[in-house]
Amino acid sequence: MRIAVFGANGPTGRRLIEQALAAGHEVVAVTRRPGSLSARPGLAVAVADATDPAAVDAAIDGTDAVLSALGARFSKGTITTYSASATVITGAMARHGIKRLLAVSSSIADPNWRPTGAHFFNHVLDPLVNRRLGRTLHEDMRRMEAVVRQTGLDWTFVRPSGLFEHPVVTDYHTAETSADGVFTARADLAASMLREMTERRYVRTAMGVITTAVKPNIAKLIWNEGVKKK
Repeated sequence: MRIAVFGANGPTGRRLIEQALAAGHEVVAVTRRPGSLSARPGLAVAVADATDPAAVDAAIDGTDAVLSALGARFSKGTITTYSASATVITGAMARHGIKRLLAVSSSIADPNWRPTGAHFFNHVLDPLVNRRLGRTLHEDMRRMEAVVRQTGLDWTFVRPSGLFEHPVVTDYHTAETSADGVFTARADLAASMLREMTERRYVRTAMGVITTAVKPNIAKLIWNEGVKKK
């Protein structure tokens, strides 16, 4: 397949690109930063802001599916990255007749998500980090989901839990709506998206994905994902 990857220069986007190329897909890497990615066999680079309709139209032309790994850092102010880009991307897909969309969201988008046995996370980390520090970010993720749900696309929301880096794909677990776990390795997130793109087990619903084989350092995760992330 020929796929467009938004957020291509981010940590999840780079994982998607490497895994997609290894699987034999052609990839259009969509990034706002000229020169941040180099074209190579199977990979084309499109410079575009995901909220620019003309640029997005050009970037996705001729692709079979769109994968969005766009992200934002925590902020006290209103965040619009997810919802604004979703409006533009889904509009462009409709114009081009592209049906398949996978968009990274979060387990937090499921109001009933509470990982089993994770007392410290559920009662300390989740209220502090996700519900307070990340409140505006997750509000916009929910707006993004609302935008996409109104379309006629074959969409899947991909909902990881706390993201962290791990060098290889593990025996990850997926479930409808959200998965019962605290952490998700980006390698597993990318792998689950590429598998779901073709298997289509979660079309027009959400797919939770979690990593159970390894766990990150929690303090390092909060710093990298909530404070240091750019």
